[in-house]
Amino acid sequence: MMHTRQRVWFFVAILFVLLSIALGGWVWSSILSSQKTANQQQTIKMPAMKPATPDLMTGVDVSSGGRLIIPAIKVNAPIETVGKTSEGYMDVPTRNQWTGVGWYKEGPLPGQKGTAVIDGHLDRTGGAPAVFWDLKKLHRGDIVTVQAKNGDKARFKVIQVSNYKPTQAPIKLIFGRQDGTFLNLITCAGVWVPAENQTSERLVVYTQRIA
Repeated sequence: MMHTRQRVWFFVAILFVLLSIALGGWVWSSILSSQKTANQQQTIKMPAMKPATPDLMTGVDVSSGGRLIIPAIKVNAPIETVGKTSEGYMDVPTRNQWTGVGWYKEGPLPGQKGTAVIDGHLDRTGGAPAVFWDLKKLHRGDIVTVQAKNGDKARFKVIQVSNYKPTQAPIKLIFGRQDGTFLNLITCAGVWVPAENQTSERLVVYTQRIA
């Protein structure tokens, strides 16, 4: 059963140092997890990223809004552009906090070469389901669509659904894969661990563009 304080997840900061060494110079920030108050926003520490080259494949411009559509779990959510906080962490949706999702604007657009990332809350304050409550129910082959306000679309197919312990998440794979066109959806999972002030697992749905 999910703990009522579960929120959008982010990995332990010390993983940044370990992965930077293990990946032979790849410098990736980690995703932190903390919750000091019931209404405190959670954020994701992100590396500086160069936008993917747009002429390799046209991305869907969601910078002014759009929709994330996942029929298998009945998600049709407004997309909000999120950046970094003053502390350098990936922000979370605020206009539609529980029913919307956030696209990280310093990464590629959904549909451009590289890895775009969209986050969303698992549950609300008090434990009621939020936009990514059923994200764990996705399977390989399920379709994810990103649609811009002008009607442009990019379709993705789920290729993997993975849960990770906080110290075992492959940051390079989640945020930095460059050998294709990917969209990764992230949220928290597992149970709340009071002693660690974080959830016990992280959920990542990996998708690849098909159209």
